[in-house]
Amino acid sequence: MRCTHCGAEFPDDQVVCPVCGAEVQIVPDYNPLEDVLTREVKGSVEGATRQIQTDDIRSYRRADMNQNVNSTRVLSREEMNRIRDGRGGRASRTAEQPSRPSGTGNVRRTGELRRQRQQKRLEAAKRKRRNLLITMFVILAIIIAGIVLIYQNSYTSMINKGYRSIQSGDYTAAENYFQRAISKDESRPDAYTGNAQIYVEQDDLEGAENVFLSAIETQPTNAELYQAAIDFYMETEQPGKVSVLLNNCEDRGVLNAVSEYVSAAPSLSPEEGKYSEVQEITITSETGGEIYYTMDGTEPTAATGTRYTEPVLLQDEREIQIRAIAVNENGIPSVVSSATYTIEFPIENAPAVTPSTGQYTEPTQITITVPDGYTAYYTMDGSTPDPSSSSTSQYTGPVDMPEGTRTIFNAILVNNQNGKATEATTRNYITTSE
Repeated sequence: MRCTHCGAEFPDDQVVCPVCGAEVQIVPDYNPLEDVLTREVKGSVEGATRQIQTDDIRSYRRADMNQNVNSTRVLSREEMNRIRDGRGGRASRTAEQPSRPSGTGNVRRTGELRRQRQQKRLEAAKRKRRNLLITMFVILAIIIAGIVLIYQNSYTSMINKGYRSIQSGDYTAAENYFQRAISKDESRPDAYTGNAQIYVEQDDLEGAENVFLSAIETQPTNAELYQAAIDFYMETEQPGKVSVLLNNCEDRGVLNAVSEYVSAAPSLSPEEGKYSEVQEITITSETGGEIYYTMDGTEPTAATGTRYTEPVLLQDEREIQIRAIAVNENGIPSVVSSATYTIEFPIENAPAVTPSTGQYTEPTQITITVPDGYTAYYTMDGSTPDPSSSSTSQYTGPVDMPEGTRTIFNAILVNNQNGKATEATTRNYITTSE
């Protein structure tokens, strides 16, 4: 039904417009019986008031004469009325209209028709609502079925099915599900984590690690894959491999995304090489944290290494390899930095001994020039000086040349740091008296 005031549509069973509030005026449908009744009443009135014509009287007499041709009489009033009624009937029949019921019957019939139409409208509305609900239910069922179908083939569904297969021990089915998920979206890490879990369940950590390394090799800028690999290393208690993974990463975006796991390898200064004097080795790290080192070539860890607190002093003549790591605030150890140092102190030439070889007639003292860092040793019997021999004397000051005899004087210098000795200097002295 449509409102005649605002044009809004509303159900047929309402009598007030829900939009503008106007009262609905129910106008009965057109009824052709009412027109027929009107014409019949009008014809009857016209017939009763119409003047009786001569032709009407002749017709009436002719009909009467058929009954009694020999009688002649004056028409009574009732007869005239019947004549008039007959004319009205003829007029009505000429219009071919049925007789009309009384006014009260008309109103009752009109109301009954209106109620029937109202009931039909209500039933039609109910059928319409029922059909609409059925249609909506069918559409909803189709949508739900479509959603279920889409989910069953979705990435998330494949992941869930894969983990359920792992729980049931069906690793082949689990791998198939995870591979299907990868084919749908190879950038997401969940499927790789699931594949790695298959190997973990079989105690094959190397196989699990290769799942991530292979994926990262093809997607070197995928920060989520790096994070998944880091989570794997942390969960399997392999934090040392985190730095190895990130040390090979060249993408700055990835390194920024996992910055909390970055632990820069420490730097050693000075650089490795050969040195002829004592060295102090300084170890630093860009990312801070604790530094641990070893000097015997073993792998440094927080448990086995020496914690760095001050420069390392290299004062022995030897080859030394220093290996160091830095452990950041999250407990991630860096890759190992190493440097090899060779300390070789220089060897002096044979010592200078005065006086020179010769014959002397006066008492003379023998002097050895001893440079810093060295100790001089000598003998006076021609043997080679040996600091461990009883025949060798440590030089502490000028030595008196023996008189009246021939003396072969040998002297050496020994490095105080490495114990290495120089070549020997030999002097021949002959002393005589005048």
